[in-house]
Amino acid sequence: MLNQFTRIMKAEGLSDMVIRTFTSYYQALVNGETGRIARVQAPGADQLIHYEQLQGTTGNHLLKNIAVIKLNGGLGTSMGLSKAKSLLPVKGNMSFLDIITRQTLTLRAISGYPVQLLFMNSFATEDDTLNYLKKYPDLFQQALPLSFVQNKFPRITQQGFVPFEHKDKAQRWNPPGHGDIYTAISASGILEQLIAAGYRYAFVSNSDNLGATVDTAIAAYMKEHDIPFLMEVCQRTEMDRKGGHLAMDDHGQLLLREIAQCPPDELEDFQDISKYGYFNTNNLWIDLKALEWHLITNDNLMLLPLIVNPKVVDGTPVYQLETAMGAAISSFTGSRALIVPRERFAPVKKTNDLLAIWSDAYELNDQYQIQLKRGLSQTPVIELDARYYDTIDKLSQRFKNAVPSLAGCKELHINGDVSFGPDVICDGRVFIQAETPVTITNRLLAGQVSYS
Repeated sequence: MLNQFTRIMKAEGLSDMVIRTFTSYYQALVNGETGRIARVQAPGADQLIHYEQLQGTTGNHLLKNIAVIKLNGGLGTSMGLSKAKSLLPVKGNMSFLDIITRQTLTLRAISGYPVQLLFMNSFATEDDTLNYLKKYPDLFQQALPLSFVQNKFPRITQQGFVPFEHKDKAQRWNPPGHGDIYTAISASGILEQLIAAGYRYAFVSNSDNLGATVDTAIAAYMKEHDIPFLMEVCQRTEMDRKGGHLAMDDHGQLLLREIAQCPPDELEDFQDISKYGYFNTNNLWIDLKALEWHLITNDNLMLLPLIVNPKVVDGTPVYQLETAMGAAISSFTGSRALIVPRERFAPVKKTNDLLAIWSDAYELNDQYQIQLKRGLSQTPVIELDARYYDTIDKLSQRFKNAVPSLAGCKELHINGDVSFGPDVICDGRVFIQAETPVTITNRLLAGQVSYS
C-alpha cells in the first residue's frame, strides 16, 4: 500500500524529503499511533520568560540577521471566502498583505537593513498573493524569493488505509498543517539560502495575526542565552480553553498539545486554565542554524508529533495526517516560551475578530503596526448572531455605511438582524436584541437595547 502513496506523490512532483516524511507518519498511523499525548504537566518556571525581562534589551543591529516568514496558505472558507484570506480588507482599504508589506518596507527604510519577507503559500494562495504584491515592486528587490509553497499529503481511507480516490483530483489531497514549514523551507532550498545570506533567525507567524511584529529584543535575548527555539505564549482565558496549550514531559522538555492530541480521560484537565495556563500564539522565533543542525542529525527530516484528523469526504471516511509548527518546541533542547502581552496576538479567525479590527478600538501607527487605541488595555468582547454575520458578505452588508465606535466598549452582543449607520457609539457592555431587521444610526448605545 505504501508503494501506491509513493507512486502518486512522485507523480505530483513532491520531493523525496516530503515523501519520506509522509512515509514515517503513515507507518505510525498503520501501527496504531493516534498522535495522542498523555501524562504531561505544566511547564516549569525556569522554562518561561516574561516579556518584561526583555525591557532594556536592544537588538536593532540584529535586523540584518532576521527573516520574517508569514504563513499565508489559508482561504478563509469558514468566513465565506474563496481566495487568499490575506487579501481581505482589514483597516480602511488595506488588506493583511498591504499592512504586512508596508510594515516590512518601513522597517527597511528606518533601519537601513534589508529585512527579508517570505510567505509560505499554499497551491491555492500562491498566484493570488504574488499577483497582488506586484503593486509593491520594491518588495521584490530582496535577495531571497518572496514565497515558497506548502506541500500536500494524500488523504487516506479509514477502511484499508489506501489512497483516497475522487473524480476531483484536488479532493485527494490535504494540507499537512503548518508543521510542514520545516520540510518546505528545507526542500525548497530557502533554508540554505537564508543561512548563506547571513540570516540567523526566522520570525514566523500567521498572516492573519497583525499583532505579530518584529521585536529585535527577542532575537537579542535568544542570542545572549543561546536559545534555539522560542515560542510566544499568552495567558489562557476561558475563551482559550479548547485551544492547544503549553506543557512539559517527564524529562522537563517543553511541548505543545492540541485538543485533538488529548486522550479523552484528560480532556477535563486539558481545559483547566489554572493547570495549563498558556497557549501558543503561533509566533515563533527559530535559530536557523539550530534548525539546519537538527535536520542534518535526523536524516534530513523534521518529524513532529502527529495529528490524525478524521474527516468524511463525499461520504467516505478518511484520515488527514497533519502537524503543528509549534510542536517543534519539543524538538530542540533548550527551547523556551516567552509570555507576551495579548497585543501580540490579534488574529482574525471569525467575523467577530474582523469587526474589532475594523473599529476604532484598533489603530495603525506610523510603522503600520496594528495597536489597541491609546488607553485601551483589552479588545472588546464581540459576539455576533451567526445567522446574520457569519460570513464576510453578511458582515459587510450590515456595516457597509459605518462601523460603530467601540473604543469605549467592553462587550458587544448582537442577537438579530441589525445594520449600522453613522454616528453610533457603543459604551461599556452593550446587548442588542432585534426581533425584526433594524438599522441603528446616530445613537449612544449602553446596556440592554431592544427592537421589536
